[in-house]
Amino acid sequence: MVHFIVEAVEQLPLHGFQVNVRGTGSAQYPPTMMLSLLIYCYATGRMGSRQIEAATHTDVAVRYICGGDHHPDHDTICTFRRQNGPLFEESFVKVLAYAQELGVLKKRGGVSIDGTKIAANASKHSAVSYGRAGEMIEELEKEVQELMALAESADRAPETAQLEVPAELARRKDRQAKLEIAKREIESRFEERRKGRQAEYEAKRAARDTQRTQGERVRGREPQPPPSQPDGKAQYNFTDPESRIMKAGSGEHFEQAYNAQAAVDTEGSLLVLGVELTHAPNDKEQLVPTLQSVSPAVREVTEVLADSGYFSEAAVAKVESGGGPTVYAAVEKQGHHRSVSDLLEKADPPLPPENATWTEKMRQRLRTAAGKAKYALRKQTVEPVFGIIKSVMGFRQFLLRGHSKVSLEWTLVTLAYNFKRLFRLVRMTRSPNPGLSMALAS
Repeated sequence: MVHFIVEAVEQLPLHGFQVNVRGTGSAQYPPTMMLSLLIYCYATGRMGSRQIEAATHTDVAVRYICGGDHHPDHDTICTFRRQNGPLFEESFVKVLAYAQELGVLKKRGGVSIDGTKIAANASKHSAVSYGRAGEMIEELEKEVQELMALAESADRAPETAQLEVPAELARRKDRQAKLEIAKREIESRFEERRKGRQAEYEAKRAARDTQRTQGERVRGREPQPPPSQPDGKAQYNFTDPESRIMKAGSGEHFEQAYNAQAAVDTEGSLLVLGVELTHAPNDKEQLVPTLQSVSPAVREVTEVLADSGYFSEAAVAKVESGGGPTVYAAVEKQGHHRSVSDLLEKADPPLPPENATWTEKMRQRLRTAAGKAKYALRKQTVEPVFGIIKSVMGFRQFLLRGHSKVSLEWTLVTLAYNFKRLFRLVRMTRSPNPGLSMALAS
């Protein structure tokens, strides 16, 4: 695989490199070498910059990438990774274009969308809730007043001489300032979400009022306005403020994490065609942005597969508007058990009326034989990709912090996965020891 990665990177027409230009005499390394180094090490489960630095001395394949004599230090590796987000995005698209030239990726077809929670480089114990932040601010204000009183009476009370009042005051004021920042940030996030929910609430109210005016029967519960204050359990993390507390695994525990999204080819290659990263704990609003992350140069999307977590009438309507791809998304959770009646062939249910809701249309669509067959591809495509990334490549926690840097790292991880997968696909379709140039020439 190392020969394949080196040869492929050398042939990618890339332009977005950032190199060390400090002029301090630090070693300058070829950008293609640094990119190949990161891709190969991520693909083989070495993500830490110190691990990669050590591998340049001990691993034969890594030494081959570095020419044997070059040993970039961990700071150089980390800086190159941090500064080359546009390069990774450019490489992501270009390597998929090569996959098309190699005949292993179809220009037109479907994608399967899903997300997985990946731990942030921050502990959930470094977080504070909105309610607790308010309580701690009040406690600190009282302690500051007590310390100020002690400082005023210090000359008359020798027993306070052992207490470093200025240092204790500074410590509490610093903590109070950080808590104030946390509280304001939680309020800012809440207000941003509240505006969207208020608009949605008003639209629902208006629709129901229109139905009543027209004499139609209004069903369901009356919509409720969004709350005016943040939930007391809303969290802010001091180590990585842009990460969030999320349900992880089977939903039985919580961790500080990001929600990593991927759009995977359903036409047989299992290549990742688009990626998105969000700190939203659920997938309800991720269908459209994840689909939009698939470059038109990579895939003309005809079908989109997604589980019930992605379904909303607004999202499906937006995707399918203007002749867009057909969405196959479950409208409710589906059990894995199939009864005897499920195994028997049945006629497709009748088409819903023209004025049916998207929920009714989608439910009918997934009950047809064609819909069942297409939706079955979802877990056969995107879920194995996450399994390989987490269990084979060993990527379970981001090393960088902050949404923009973590998004960069997610692109790098999926780029490494695509190289790993593409090498395997070429081996299956070409000679036992394929060279990329020979494959392209053929």
